[in-house]
Amino acid sequence: MSEWFSQPWLIPLIVGACILLLSPLAVAFTVLMERKVLADMQARLGPMRVGPHGLLQTIADAVKLLMKEDVVPAEANRVMFRLAPVVTFFTAATTLTVVPFSGRFFVTDVNVGLLVITAMSSVGILGIILGGWSSNSHYSLLGGLRSGAQLISYEVALGLALVCGVMMANTLSMQGIVRTQLERGVWFAFDNYGLMLIPTMIFLIASVAETNRAPFDLPEAESELVAGFHTEYSGFRWGVYMLSEYISMFAIGSVLVTLFFGGWLRPFPNVAALEIPFNYGAPLAVFGGFGLLCFHLMRKQPNRGNALGLAAVGAALWLLGLLFLIPAFNREAAPVFWWALKLVAVLYLFIWLRGTFPRYRYDQLMNVGWKVLIPTALGAILLNAVVGMARAGS
Repeated sequence: MSEWFSQPWLIPLIVGACILLLSPLAVAFTVLMERKVLADMQARLGPMRVGPHGLLQTIADAVKLLMKEDVVPAEANRVMFRLAPVVTFFTAATTLTVVPFSGRFFVTDVNVGLLVITAMSSVGILGIILGGWSSNSHYSLLGGLRSGAQLISYEVALGLALVCGVMMANTLSMQGIVRTQLERGVWFAFDNYGLMLIPTMIFLIASVAETNRAPFDLPEAESELVAGFHTEYSGFRWGVYMLSEYISMFAIGSVLVTLFFGGWLRPFPNVAALEIPFNYGAPLAVFGGFGLLCFHLMRKQPNRGNALGLAAVGAALWLLGLLFLIPAFNREAAPVFWWALKLVAVLYLFIWLRGTFPRYRYDQLMNVGWKVLIPTALGAILLNAVVGMARAGS
């Protein structure tokens, strides 16, 4: 039995299965977080009806999508119409296979990990274009064409920002990038005297456009194109498109976290005195704080069942926080905690941008990509290369 557990393929297999099984649940949590955050920004309560404090609302929405009628337009290309969402989901999920969740938990560590991610994101554009074209609808076709132009344009800026990170790490391996930041004792976003913040911001802005998020959600602008490339989709297939969009957010957010913010490293990873406050205290503070919030919200529940459900959620969060006080558990779980915490912060920023900025016009979108981000990214490459060589020479 011990030999079976020591097999090198076991952990990648388990992590890969977890990605497929837990991704829909993670998407459901992110959608709920988005609806709650946007509601708070607009002085509303958000979902409150299903489950304690509305925690089960997105599960109910998913069940409803599965039960809705799946309509295929009469004049559509049926093969491509059915294949397009699968292409988008496959490319988004494949990207997560090269993302390291910790030093031990990852599916695979290839020496061209960043190249795999950029290649998969390029292929993922085909799913959106095929969905728009195969629907045989003018709105869908325009949405697909917009998406192709937008994603290709912002991929250039995204790739140039990645070049700055690769120059610092001297490797395309995602694990190698994290280890280099550990050796240098600084996250790349703050390296080169802070000059790496420029490509970090370029990558962040381009990633918003790459994931079709507001204010760059032109491919599905409802004020112009009804719903854009997925106008003719309904039920489960529409749900697959939405699932793919949020998994793409996870993937590109993970790249941002790994390349510029240390991945699974805690803050100041080379300072041993900070291990207990950060690796033991921070998880307890985060989960314990949310647990106390659940206990506080119990008083506002309309019935006893919802109050007890929210109390159970709070107790589970406290139990999870207390588990981090066990050294054996903490050793394996603390890196995953820091990776997840940084990713949630990036997702919160995406939601914040959606609730703050109005949608750009299409010409403004293209101007930002070609006239601002790309020249700035080229300048950032030159500037960071010169400063990096000067530092190496000294």
